[in-house]
Amino acid sequence: MEKKKGFIGEFKEFISRGNVLDLAVGLIIGSAFTAIVTSLVGDILTPIIGVILRKAGIEKFADWAPGGFGIGSFINAIVSFLLISFTVFLIVKAVNKAQELGKKNKEEEPAEEEALPVTDISLLTEIRDLLVEQKNIQAAQQEKEQNQ
Repeated sequence: MEKKKGFIGEFKEFISRGNVLDLAVGLIIGSAFTAIVTSLVGDILTPIIGVILRKAGIEKFADWAPGGFGIGSFINAIVSFLLISFTVFLIVKAVNKAQELGKKNKEEEPAEEEALPVTDISLLTEIRDLLVEQKNIQAAQQEKEQNQ
């Protein structure tokens, strides 16, 4: 009969799956990449399209660019993306290393010997061996006392 898992047991099993970590990484990288795309569209492409549609000359573009052209924001978004990605990479690398060490430790552990069923004969044999050992110890002590 299989024992039912409780809510907490099911949650532990769900969290320990590798898919959850992959999903978290994808979500983090996706949100960081969203910042890059948003900055590219809002700070670079939209101002360029605005200049083209207004048919502004290059002089107007030069006058307008320093105040409205968000190249700094775009570079900041790229740097943030790279930092976040590198941090997530380090976390994933550490988790993978820990999982590998856990697998190696499990493989190196010697398998426990299966206990033989206890029978009358095995118990009597063990008692006999203990009595013989005890008799040998007493004999050694008596011999030591006689030699002194």
